[in-house]
Amino acid sequence: CMLYTKKELKKGQSPAILQPVKLLLEGMVAMQWYTSSLGKKYFMAVTGLMMVLFVVAHMFGNFTIFAGADGINAYAAHLRAIPPLLWIFRLVMVGVVLLHIWLGVNLYLENKAARPVEYAMKKNERTSFSARTMVWTGLLLGAFIIYHILHFTTHMAISPGIAAGVGANFDPLNRPDVFKMVVSSFNSFGIALIYVAAMVVLLLHLAHGIQSFFQSLGATNDRVLPVFEKWGRGVAFVLMIGFVLVPISIFFGVIKL
Repeated sequence: CMLYTKKELKKGQSPAILQPVKLLLEGMVAMQWYTSSLGKKYFMAVTGLMMVLFVVAHMFGNFTIFAGADGINAYAAHLRAIPPLLWIFRLVMVGVVLLHIWLGVNLYLENKAARPVEYAMKKNERTSFSARTMVWTGLLLGAFIIYHILHFTTHMAISPGIAAGVGANFDPLNRPDVFKMVVSSFNSFGIALIYVAAMVVLLLHLAHGIQSFFQSLGATNDRVLPVFEKWGRGVAFVLMIGFVLVPISIFFGVIKL
């Protein structure tokens, strides 16, 4: 029985019997890349981009509250039109968030282990406050996401008297009264403060995270890096303003029941 054909030899291909070995070696090389610092940074960038796109879409969805009760209630009802798809999307995003946090913490610990003794005189001329606090702002955002889900999604951290779709909390069109739930929540100084503070943390995280996305993909150099840094801070600031507009507008009576 021949281990390989003459045609394979002429074309320079691996003998057929060695194909499984070749695939195994290629898989091992790929796995080494996935688990390397470079691979982890790449997946950090990809998961980060997915979350930024979600945050942008979420912000525009929040703006429907400025159209009144019908605006945000119709938007919420549209999202819930196909419950299985909504929950699949939610679970995918939870997985993305958890993977992003795990990679971030893992890279942070690897960097600490690689330099167990801090420099006597640490230089941070090129390192911003948002860059130095990335892991901590990320963990704070993770805690906020849990609170946000318990608050507006599962209603475990909200009074049943205002929870949309619970009891009599439906609008005249029999849609969950999300408008009442959101306005009633942000009339509380404590809740409004939590959301505003969380968006300041988001600003700090994205101010470095957006330009770090391009760095992780190797798309920066000394000439364009300052441009990405500036755009990153600008996008982060716009997102923060967009998100705090809702709780601030409600708390100060611009939007009311």
